[in-house]
Amino acid sequence: MNKVKIIAEIGPNHNGKLHLAKKLILSAKKSGADYVKFQTFITEDVITTNSKKADYQIKNTKSNETQFEMLKKLQLSFNQFKIIKRFCDKNKIKFLSTAFDLKSLKFINSLKPDYIKIPSGEINNLPLLKGIAKLKKKTILSTGMCTMKEVINTINLLKKNGLKKNKITLLHCNSEYPTPLKDVNLKVLSTYKKFFKVDVGYSDHTLSQKVPIAAVVLGSSIVEKHFTLNNKYKGPDHRMSFNPKKFSQMVKNIRETEILLGKDKKIVTHSESKNRKLVRRSIVAIKKIKVGEKFTTKNLGVKRPGYGKSPLKFFHILGKYSKKNYKENDLI
Repeated sequence: MNKVKIIAEIGPNHNGKLHLAKKLILSAKKSGADYVKFQTFITEDVITTNSKKADYQIKNTKSNETQFEMLKKLQLSFNQFKIIKRFCDKNKIKFLSTAFDLKSLKFINSLKPDYIKIPSGEINNLPLLKGIAKLKKKTILSTGMCTMKEVINTINLLKKNGLKKNKITLLHCNSEYPTPLKDVNLKVLSTYKKFFKVDVGYSDHTLSQKVPIAAVVLGSSIVEKHFTLNNKYKGPDHRMSFNPKKFSQMVKNIRETEILLGKDKKIVTHSESKNRKLVRRSIVAIKKIKVGEKFTTKNLGVKRPGYGKSPLKFFHILGKYSKKNYKENDLI
């Protein structure tokens, strides 16, 4: 199978500080991530000044500031993102960033990322969706909080505006932070694959190590996980993110899962091939047999090892006559 692409979602966990963003990049690479992903936005273009924060954001930031005020403090400039992209290139880890507005989309596209990411909350943002589709680049479509009808309509919209379906990876996620295990609903991955016939992936917001493994088993080609240096840092996403130790363990689990999934063909593996002859059976003499004596169920049996004539021929040789002498337990 193809290697699962593992994305460390840094998001706003840099807390608006470039030096912390660089530390996160280095730590994510050391922890085994293939990509680091940020969020690029112009606060004034994406949110009204009096918009409230989500409950989890209030809880995690311990502040009643507006969402506008929170995001303004977490916004990085385009110039800072240029520095971040160069830093990623220098340290040989791939860069992604979700764009939340058209100006940010144009800028992020100029950095030539492998994928353009559509976050769950933007699935009804028609201007942004049309702008992304017209780029005709590989696109990750996240589907948290979406109905199946909304997913169908969004894919049709993207296709209508120039994005080929084979360039879409459909990302299942649940947009509660952290996600209760009872709401993970991973079987949707199989539904997506069967219905849309596109690559699928999973963005995990649980606190469990088991969920990303299950997502890989169900065919995820991408696994995205929020990443932080310290779960005690103040900010909206730190508490439900994986720290380097947990992220490294997740990567290890995914890579082991890839190995154990193997191929979709039934084969005799190298490790087990040496045991075939030892544990399979052969036709054997269960008593002395003389030359010219007829083979019967009274003088033939089936025993290990499997170096002799296959028992599949047992009834074929019954009634035939022996061409040599056999001692008890000799292979026929």
